[in-house]
Amino acid sequence: MRRIRLAVVGAAAIVMTTTASGCSGSDSDSSASTPSAKASAKASSKASNVAQSGDKATVKTASAGDLGTILVDEKGRTLYLFEKDTSTKSTCDGACAKAWPPLLTSGTPKTDGKAQSEMIDTSKRSDGKTQVTYNGHPLYRFEGDSKAGDTNGQGLDQFGAKWFVLDADGKEVEKGGTGGTDGPGY
Repeated sequence: MRRIRLAVVGAAAIVMTTTASGCSGSDSDSSASTPSAKASAKASSKASNVAQSGDKATVKTASAGDLGTILVDEKGRTLYLFEKDTSTKSTCDGACAKAWPPLLTSGTPKTDGKAQSEMIDTSKRSDGKTQVTYNGHPLYRFEGDSKAGDTNGQGLDQFGAKWFVLDADGKEVEKGGTGGTDGPGY
């Protein structure tokens, strides 16, 4: 009986410590090692694939050095087209969609900057979610872009075709990039 009581007290102490560290507001990574923190981070990552501003994605433009003016999302993250997509219907799902998260919206997408409102539209994905399209191209982000302005996906050949940024006219920009493959299984 005493062992059970000690185990219960020990478990309660762990829960209280985990809860307190998760609510402390600290920027340390110590709480990220708990299973609940990992699940929360994963859910947060998935949620970031949907536009956060009223659930309406915004496509706008930004200068990207030698690539010129390109399309980006509301947070300045680079948007790409997948050459394997030959219509507004995405061919990127499963592992592909994890590496190249589609730009999703649950409202009517908007444009800003030099992005043209008559070129923006949506398409239903095989999972029923709504993906933003521009000039007939389904739009994606690249998991390898860690911040606004990164264009690490430019010219990569992954999942059966190449990936390119788009200009404000909705055309692929083929200059720049590595042109190679990147990562295992791609």
